[in-house]
Amino acid sequence: MTRLDPRQARTRYLILLALRWLPSGMLLPVLTLLPLDRGLTLSELGLAAAAQGLVVFLLELPTGGLSDALGRRPVMIAAGLISLGGLALILTADSFLVFALAFAVQGVYRALDSGPLEAWYVDTVQAHDPDADISEGLSRGGTVAGIAIGGGALLAGGLVALGPVGSLEALAVPVVVAALFRVVSVLATMRLLVEPGRVTSWRASLAATREVPGVIGGSLRLLRASRILQSLVCIELFWGVGAIAYESLTPIRMAEVLDDVDRAGAIMGPAAAAAWLASAGGAALAPALSRRLGVAATAAATRLAQAVFIATMTVFAGPAGLLVAFLACYLADGASSPMHMTLLHKEVTGAHRTTIVSLSSMVFQPASAIGMLVLTNVAETASVTTAMLVGAVVIGLAVPLYLPALRAERREPAGEPEGPPAGSVS
Repeated sequence: MTRLDPRQARTRYLILLALRWLPSGMLLPVLTLLPLDRGLTLSELGLAAAAQGLVVFLLELPTGGLSDALGRRPVMIAAGLISLGGLALILTADSFLVFALAFAVQGVYRALDSGPLEAWYVDTVQAHDPDADISEGLSRGGTVAGIAIGGGALLAGGLVALGPVGSLEALAVPVVVAALFRVVSVLATMRLLVEPGRVTSWRASLAATREVPGVIGGSLRLLRASRILQSLVCIELFWGVGAIAYESLTPIRMAEVLDDVDRAGAIMGPAAAAAWLASAGGAALAPALSRRLGVAATAAATRLAQAVFIATMTVFAGPAGLLVAFLACYLADGASSPMHMTLLHKEVTGAHRTTIVSLSSMVFQPASAIGMLVLTNVAETASVTTAMLVGAVVIGLAVPLYLPALRAERREPAGEPEGPPAGSVS
């Protein structure tokens, strides 16, 4: 099995990324409406959806270690197959317990799928050239993911608008089509994702599975030894809390501005799709910004811009200004995220890459849950605009945490790496 060169790896990475996110985008418009249409109450829906977050939190680190020990390809294939099981449950669910099980299964998929494709791309490129610039490939990945999610959401909306298909209600049609795309994604992973040097026998797989606790322990030691990694993971905590301000509170703010919940819902559907396309645009702009400012400075500046745009969303009295600020917020997020991940990947090697990415993702989950509890309480007791301002401040407070990476980046030309070499902690 021959090694891929960086161009081939990037092409396959982008194809697989698009196929991974398109089904997810198709679920966005219907994943809350379908359970409600089938009789769940809002509180039951919230509890059922919480099962996904809990499972992701519990499994992020073990599944990251499994990917590092066993290989990216088998973990991604298993994730896709488990996702199909979750989609089948969503399609047939008609009670709280079955929906909760469906969300839990999707949580297993999310945990398995968190990081291995990106880790495979970085490992493949750096195997060809250890000093290769990965920021452009990750930025293109952000662009492709944003387009796939936005396009999937628009496609789902169109399918729902066409009405039911036979005995299948309109809201369930996108779930079926998403499952078909997931099958294509699994087949494409089997065909395109190659890992030279990986032994795939059952004995080797069992031995690799036994290595998982050691991989996790080594990753935690690596985290303790690197100030940069600690700062980047802490940024995820702040971001998890602040993200609630624009992801969950914007529709409520729109309903306030319009004084009409139904009109707000009609506007926010297409606005969410447009927001992901704006995120794709931000990811496309990020490499040009990083060439001028540097990776760390770009990540920090765009994250600060996101905080400013969230705060700006609170001052408009009309829907047009609110929408512009909402799209600008996603534009900044799309530019910041690939730069943030580039900094993260600089600090680790393939032996711990997915585990560290999973750890970063894992801390986002409880932070997001805390943000939902705190900011919704602030919105209820004070106002929605106050809650959004709190979220903006929290994201802004994360910006100084990029300073260790910024200092290390500025020292690189002088040959002064910060701390021990990535992956040197055993």
